[in-house]
Amino acid sequence: MNRSLNNVRLRHKLLLIYFLSVFFPILLTNLFFYSVTAHNVRSQREKDAAQALERIHGELQARIDTAVGISSVFYADSVVNEALERTYDSPIAYLDVYDEALRASLAKYAPVYGFIQSMTIYTDNPTVLGSGGIGFIDETVKRANWYGKVAEAGGMPVFVHDGRRGSSPFSVVRKLNAFSSRDEYEKVLKIDLHRDAIAQALGNMGFPGDLYLLGPDRAIELATGPGTNGGDGPVRFDDLPVPDGSRVLVQPYSRANELYGWALAGVIPKGQALAGTGEPRRLALYLTCVNLLLPTLVLVWIAKSLHDRLLRIVRQIKKVKRGNFEPIAEEEAEAAKDEIGQLSAELNRMTRQIRELIDEALAAEIERKDLELQRRRAQIHALQSQINPHFLFNVLETLRMRSLIKGETETAQIVRNMAKLFRKSLSWGNDWITAGQELDLIRSFLEIQKYRFGDRLQYRIEANGEAAQSRIPKMVFLPFVENASLHGVEKIEAQGVIELVLSLDRDGLLFLLRDNGGGMDEPTLRKVLSERPEEEEDETHVGIRNVRSRLALYYGDRATLDIASTPGCGTSVRIRLPHPL
Repeated sequence: MNRSLNNVRLRHKLLLIYFLSVFFPILLTNLFFYSVTAHNVRSQREKDAAQALERIHGELQARIDTAVGISSVFYADSVVNEALERTYDSPIAYLDVYDEALRASLAKYAPVYGFIQSMTIYTDNPTVLGSGGIGFIDETVKRANWYGKVAEAGGMPVFVHDGRRGSSPFSVVRKLNAFSSRDEYEKVLKIDLHRDAIAQALGNMGFPGDLYLLGPDRAIELATGPGTNGGDGPVRFDDLPVPDGSRVLVQPYSRANELYGWALAGVIPKGQALAGTGEPRRLALYLTCVNLLLPTLVLVWIAKSLHDRLLRIVRQIKKVKRGNFEPIAEEEAEAAKDEIGQLSAELNRMTRQIRELIDEALAAEIERKDLELQRRRAQIHALQSQINPHFLFNVLETLRMRSLIKGETETAQIVRNMAKLFRKSLSWGNDWITAGQELDLIRSFLEIQKYRFGDRLQYRIEANGEAAQSRIPKMVFLPFVENASLHGVEKIEAQGVIELVLSLDRDGLLFLLRDNGGGMDEPTLRKVLSERPEEEEDETHVGIRNVRSRLALYYGDRATLDIASTPGCGTSVRIRLPHPL
């Protein structure tokens, strides 16, 4: 059976696994079960939520009706009306009437109905005292939102909210104008309801979501959910961001009561609408396990034809990684005709090609390195055969002593600097020196150049003590100073200036070199920065190429070299060397 599967294309195997193991058993069963279950659960949850919203709607209406009933008692109370219409000669006369007719009426309802916060009768009678539930209708009251609404309603009660955030109460307001034919003063009853009591009515009925009490302009006056904080005024319910998949229920109040124009809205999140599906989910899980049994058997059967051969290919790749280029046995690699068999054959072919390429590249590299080494040795031998260093040093020392004897101290100093340069450049014993030793060599070179150019050359060297003690490859800075002098300053007629700054920071050693010489154009700068000259005979700027090669040899990519140059404006060189490891 496995040998027959080896001749089936991999694409057909994957399709067989997909349809038999995943698509038909799981998709059809679970899709049908979840669609039916989710629809039933959502419908039931929405029905329960609508009933809860109906109960909250009625509870809030009942509390408002209680306040309206109290307002009707005051509206029809002739004793209260007469007490507020009377003109009093003195505060004592008013207090006697207040104790007899008003105090008990204003104080008896709040202890009975806990949702009533306070009761206040506002009047423009100037002979009463503004305390104990009595207030004046002044300009502040007339500017209030509730006063304007009660004026429009005539003698009908009105449910209002001033729209402020925080703990501002809701109120039932009514004009006491039942005896308007003989009334001289205006009287308004304002019953403030505890905001917390209204909020408690919204939250006590088990609504599975967030509730919002909407004013006549659909502004959110009270809410149990988020999204209503911030800003200067109430947030409109239409502007409230509703999560995707949420169910919105709105139940307005009828025209026949004081809450006309107000509405109660509820938002049921998608997660709440599908809550309570734990048991159907477990049942779906059991069905899934049953449906996976047959696909598992099919997968095991098909995977057997893939596992062994794929594992053999993986082992072969690991051998190639370790440098073992022995191919897979031909009878194993080419017996099967499917994609894995083709992969094994191609892997064998690739392994053989890699081994041949490595052998060829290794032989070519060895030959190239050998030729390069022979070339370098020939150059060194040619250089060493051109001059005897000891003879040269002895001649220079003789010239220096003769100059000193004749009193030519400047010439003696130049000869001394020349001898120092030759001695350092021809000593091959140690390729690492301190930065201070390199600077000393640079000063000798610049003094020689200053002797040549006279006042046409000025230089400045700045280096701190820590930077001078850093160890660097020998003559890594000098070639750039030499180029600044010979190829930069020498090309201009004005005074040339060479500035060198050496500093040490947390990133390493920084070498900065600037000159005001002739500079270079873009093609010349690219030629200087190229790793190899365009022609083998081109030996210009060989010192810079040598420095780049040595920096790469000692530091890899941790050292950087940047050169910027503008024709007629000079050249700047920046070398960054890392801290020693």
